[in-house]
Amino acid sequence: MKVLHSVHPEDFKDYRTNTIRERFLINDLVKAGELNCVYTHYDRMIVGAVNPADTQLILPSYPNLRAEYFLERRELGIINVAGDGEVIVDGKSYEVNKLDCLYIGKGTKQVAFKSKNSNIPAVFYLLSAPAHKTYPVALMTHAQAAKVNAGHQSTANERVINKYVHLEGIQSCQLVMGLTILGKGSVWNTMPPHVHDRRMEAYFYFDLAADQQVFHYMGEGHETRHILMKNYEAVVSPPWSIHAGSGTASYSFIWGMGGENLDYTDMDALAITDLR
Repeated sequence: MKVLHSVHPEDFKDYRTNTIRERFLINDLVKAGELNCVYTHYDRMIVGAVNPADTQLILPSYPNLRAEYFLERRELGIINVAGDGEVIVDGKSYEVNKLDCLYIGKGTKQVAFKSKNSNIPAVFYLLSAPAHKTYPVALMTHAQAAKVNAGHQSTANERVINKYVHLEGIQSCQLVMGLTILGKGSVWNTMPPHVHDRRMEAYFYFDLAADQQVFHYMGEGHETRHILMKNYEAVVSPPWSIHAGSGTASYSFIWGMGGENLDYTDMDALAITDLR
């Protein structure tokens, strides 16, 4: 399992394009018939993806976790972004179809992933954080997610925010997780941008056409940088960094956080005119 180490904001200012991509971009996650994870030192969040084709894939216990099983001391959030799928949790099966979310609490010994149709395989996006308490397994469909309409077509950021794992939704130790779907003709997400010093955040972009990209913006608000991202790529945002993006076409993205609290609105906004 690849490891991403923490970066100081002063060091970040001197990074060239390749270094920024190396330290923050998580690519090659989604591969047919594979389960891939990356360990980050931002609140010890693990980012991963599972793409079962015609075989069942089981979540392993990686050597660097020093645990008997993956969720011995962790919790896990799962969102499917492709074909209909199934997640088996200690022998109990859950249907997790596109845009559905499954939360699995600390202490679960085995998690397995399957696609309903190998010709249209599922793609499960994973976020896992350390946990101090066990919360029950919970499935929330896309229709059940709390929805917030944000932005406006005139500013090209009309979008629907879907909240799954949060204070008023699925209960967790420190995970906060959901997804945002941009409206037709809109390309901006999370604008105006914000930071939250108490939590890290990761974005995972999906439903982006193969010939299109997203400019993902990061860095301190007064000295921003960007990473160009493709479909099924993730990026880690440190607590000191903004996280916003503009695509060359419409897309969707999963946002996920871990850290000090579960308050979705805990953020410090930056004025657009103050960005540099």
